[in-house]
Parts: sequence; structure tokens; C-alpha cells
Amino acid sequence: MKKLNLLFVSILIGSFISCKKEIKADILIINGIVYDGKNTIPSYDVSIAIKNDRIVFVGNKNNVEIKSSKTIDASGFIVSPGFIDPHTHADRELKDSTLSHNKPFLLQGVTTVVVGNDGDSFYPSEKYQKLYTQQGIGTNVVQLVGHHQILEAVIGKSDIEPSAEQIAQMQDLIQKEMDAGVFGMSTGLYYSPGSYTSTEEVIALAKIVAKNQGIYDTHLRDESSNTIGLVASVKEAIEIGRRAKLPIHISHIKCLGVSVWHQSDSIIKIIETARKEGIIVTANQYPYDASGTSLNAAVSPRWAESGGKDSLLYRVKQPKFKEKIVNETKDNIMRRGGPTKLLIVKCNNTTYIGKTLQEIADVLNLPPEEAVYPILETGYVRVASFNMNSKDITNFMKQDWVVTGSDGNTGHPRKYGTFPRKYNQYVKQDSVLNLATFINQSTSKTANIFKIAQRGELKEGYYADIIIFNPNTFRDIADYKNAFEYAKGLEYSIINGKLSVANGKFTKLLNGKVLKKK
Repeated sequence: MKKLNLLFVSILIGSFISCKKEIKADILIINGIVYDGKNTIPSYDVSIAIKNDRIVFVGNKNNVEIKSSKTIDASGFIVSPGFIDPHTHADRELKDSTLSHNKPFLLQGVTTVVVGNDGDSFYPSEKYQKLYTQQGIGTNVVQLVGHHQILEAVIGKSDIEPSAEQIAQMQDLIQKEMDAGVFGMSTGLYYSPGSYTSTEEVIALAKIVAKNQGIYDTHLRDESSNTIGLVASVKEAIEIGRRAKLPIHISHIKCLGVSVWHQSDSIIKIIETARKEGIIVTANQYPYDASGTSLNAAVSPRWAESGGKDSLLYRVKQPKFKEKIVNETKDNIMRRGGPTKLLIVKCNNTTYIGKTLQEIADVLNLPPEEAVYPILETGYVRVASFNMNSKDITNFMKQDWVVTGSDGNTGHPRKYGTFPRKYNQYVKQDSVLNLATFINQSTSKTANIFKIAQRGELKEGYYADIIIFNPNTFRDIADYKNAFEYAKGLEYSIINGKLSVANGKFTKLLNGKVLKKK
């Protein structure tokens, strides 16, 4: 009888084992510390199976039978959705077949970049969609249409007021871009020619974006006290969202310069009030105390740029304009903390790189406000501008409507180090955020803001964009003196189900895709 009972139990066990669901996978990730992009508590007994470009299983592998071609043992490592960077200028590299691997972002753990920010995109978007697909790209890409390109296509770079007919032409161009699959429109109202545009004109274009369920992404008209002021600029952005009836996303939110330090409390209150009203307002932020932009955008008066940079350089040599331009340049330099706070990070004259505006002015034997213009004559010049306060940075960072964004551009370390820097300084070192919040701010929240479907979470049926990093070694290396150093500590990156980084090394596979709004 005992033998019969044992036989019966054995049959039952065998039957139970044989009834386990069988899953065929290309990659199986086991033993990691899993953050799914949504929850605040990690899982230690969750395995993830990938087939083709999708996640086909998330759970305890003992409950199923998984047959996988490759198994990754992630013991001691963090497993997370791939980071989504909502504000980059990566399109400048993606269009170049020698740089389209996008390694500066890839090795930070970024699997999707948003491009076409600050009102500046490669246009028309369809042309670049085809190029990216043909030559291959290292990360996924989400496109925005730049306001500047729409303006230039219809009225050029001048400060003329468009007619009703010209507004209609711009609206038609926006519609064509939305039809091509862009996710929304970006503006750079601080920069020319966007700075010449009235709020009403922006609303007219934003209404077309709203009709297509897109997003309005903006570099505020003023992040300091150059024109209308920071608070008024935030209110303007909210008004655009209110009247055009679409979500607004404020790029690289900050208090730029001593004159607006400690205004973060006021701005947060304004945004919270708008959100209670039902206006969808979000923002992104980079974890650095120095901004980065072109030298002329940082300190030259906007009115003098009407017609482009060549017009600026012409006007500054005319006696009737020179004094006014130089005086306003001096005021703008002081708003940014003075000439010692402006570091040249990119310039055709390489002897200027790594020097402050004050140091170059001393060499040229000119006042800093006058030295700006012979420097600009060398070509395109970028600066790092050290003019933010740590209290404002952390104040914004703790808001649940703020996500991680790099504004990654050549010459500033944020292009190579934003995500690991935020992790190291603000999670590990200063405990401003916990790890789950940092990951959620870098994944699912960004996907939700931009309506990027089925990405940003570790969830069955979602696309397999997954990273694995070492919590002890994941860190930024790039700094202001050497901004071109890749981050360390990323062990694996899987993009659309394929390995882009394995054992810390780039696989040389270009697994990214052009994502289109549906």
C-alpha cells in the first residue's frame, strides 16, 4: 500500500512538473535586483525572459519552464528599464554614420533619446527617419518638430510679425510633421528666431499639436532676468497649455543666475496650482550646476541677432549699434555671474577651449563684453555657464512631475554623464532621492509624459529595452575640463531585445529604432 501511495505521489509531482507553462526565450535574466520602473520596492526573485523584441515573462522562473538561448546572471546588479532621455541634441550625431552608435548616451544606460529640442530640429523629420533606418542607430529615437524650422520655412530668421496667411502655412507644416510621426513641437523662446514670436503665435501652432494628441516642449522664454523674467516665462508656458489644451513640458527647469536664485519655491507653487486646475505640466532637469549654450545665446542681445549671427557681427561693428550691443552684453554677462563664470568648451580656435571669458579677454586686451565678438568671429562657440544654486536644483529634483534629462550637447559633461551622476550624487551621496524614485524618474514617468507606447517598464508584452548596472561602479567620468569620457559601470544594455552592451562593452550592434507617434 505504501508503495502504491508513493507511486501515486510521484505521478502527481511528475504531472505537476509537466504542466508548467513552457516559455521559449532568446535571453533570460536571473538573480538581479529588479526595479520595474513603476514600483518603489525592488524584487529579488524576479526573472525576465525576452523573445524577439518583447518581454515575454516577468516573475519567478520556478513557476514556469523557460528554455533560453542565453542566460545573464545579474547577481548583485540592478536590473531596470532602459533610461529615456527627454531632452537631447543627439540628432547631430545620429545623422552621422560614424557616430550614430550614440555611445555617449548608450553607456549611461539610455536606450531612447528625444531629439529636436529647444525649437531646433532636423527638418523635415521624414528625411531623417529614412536616414536613421538605412544607416542604423544605437538607441531608439523620438522626434519633435522644432519651432525654428517652421518659422524659417515661412518667414526666415527675422523679427517680422507673420500674417494670418503665414500662420496658416506654419500650421500646415506642423500638421505634416505630426502626420510623419513626430511626438510634438518644441520651442526655444529664449533663442532667435523663436524669441521674436508672440504667445498668441505659439498658441496657434500648439493647437495643431493638441489636435494630434502631441506634447508641447519648451525652453522657456527667460530662465533668468534677461527679458520677461523666469516666473513670467513659466506662466506663459502654462497659458499656452491652458489655451491650446495640450500637455506642456518645461525643459531643463532651473533658476539661472543670482537674480533668480531661490525662486524654485514660487515656481513649484505656480506649477502645482496649474496641475490642480487640470493643466498637464511636467519638466525635466539635469543634475549639474552649470548650464551650456552658445556664447552668443548666453550674452548677446536677441534684437541684434535678427537675421542670424552674421547680422549680429555686422551690427556690432556699426557705430550706431555698437555701444548699445556692448552695454547689453555686459549686463547679460553679469546676470550669468560675471566673465569668470563663463567657460569656453567648444571653439574653432582651440587655444580658447578650457579658458574663461575673462582669461581670453585678458589675452585680447579687451573688456569681456567686447572680447565676446572677436571670439564669435572664429565660428560656433559654446560655453559652460556656472550660475545655479544647489538648493534650487534639489528642490526641483524632488518634485514628482520632474524627470531626468541631459540636454546632452558637445562640450558639456552632461552628454556623457547625466544619469550616473544623478545616481551617484543625489541617490548614493546626498540621499535626495531613493534608487526607485531615480529609476522611475528616468524610465516610466518619461515614457508616460511623451506617450511612448510600451516602453519604460519591465512588463510582459512591453518592448525589451533593459539595462543592468553595477550599483558600486556605475558612475560618471566626464567633467568640465574633460567632457568626453564615457560613463562606467553599465554591464548590459538590451535594446529591442538585442544586446547593445554586454559585459560592459559595446557590441557594435545598432539596435535602435525610429519611434513614431501612433
